[in-house]
Amino acid sequence: LSLANNHILDYGVEGLKDTIQNLTAHNIAFAGAGKNIYEASNAFVKVIDEERVGIYCCVEHEFSVATETTPGANGFNALEIERHLKLLREKCDYLIVLYHGGREHYRYPTPELQTRCRKMIDLGADLVICQHSHCIGCEEKYNKGTIVYGQGNFIFDADNCEEWQTGLLVEIINRNVQYIPIEKKNEIVRIASKDVADAILEQFFQRSEEIRNSDFVKTNFKKYTQNAGS
Repeated sequence: LSLANNHILDYGVEGLKDTIQNLTAHNIAFAGAGKNIYEASNAFVKVIDEERVGIYCCVEHEFSVATETTPGANGFNALEIERHLKLLREKCDYLIVLYHGGREHYRYPTPELQTRCRKMIDLGADLVICQHSHCIGCEEKYNKGTIVYGQGNFIFDADNCEEWQTGLLVEIINRNVQYIPIEKKNEIVRIASKDVADAILEQFFQRSEEIRNSDFVKTNFKKYTQNAGS
C-alpha cells in the first residue's frame, strides 16, 4: 500500500501511527510514510517471478509531508529524487514510482507534472503512475518507460459524477502495461461492463494520442487555467 498522499495526517500523528501498526500487525507491506523523512522515503522491494520489483512512493507537498523530526508522507524532493531512484535502481530489475500529485479533475498532465514524471523515467523508473486527480487521465510512452497521468478512483463517495465512479487498475505482464477499467455501481466496485470499459479505454487512448503533440500539454493547460480563472 502507498501511504504517500495528502490526507495521511487527517487524523494526526496518532492516526498515522495506528495505520502503520495495523498494517505491520497484519503483515501488509507499505511504503511512502513513516516517523520521519528518512523512514518515509524507504522503498518497497519484492522478488516476483525471479525479478526484483521496486516501488517508490512520493507525494506533492501539501500538509502531510514528513520532516527530519516529524512523521508524515514522503514528499517529492527535486534535490533528493535522483539519489533515491538511482540507489533503488541498483537493487531492482523493474522500478515503479507511485506519484500522488497533479491537478484534481484535470485529465491531462500539467507541464510541471509531465516534466517531473519524465525526469523520473530518465532516472531509471520503468513505470510512473500518478494518483490524486480523481479522474482517469492518459498515458505517455516516454523513452523506455510508461507514465500514467491519473488512475481515477477506486472507491469514493463524495460525488456521483462519472469521473468519481470510474478508475483503472494497472496490470503489468512481462513488463507490458495493460489497463482494466473498473466502475462503482450500487456502492460496489467491480470490473466495468463491456460498454463502459470500451468507452473508458477509447477516451483514455484518445487523450494519450493528443499529448503526443509536443505543444498540446502547455497550450491545453494554459486554456484550462484561463477558463478556471474566468
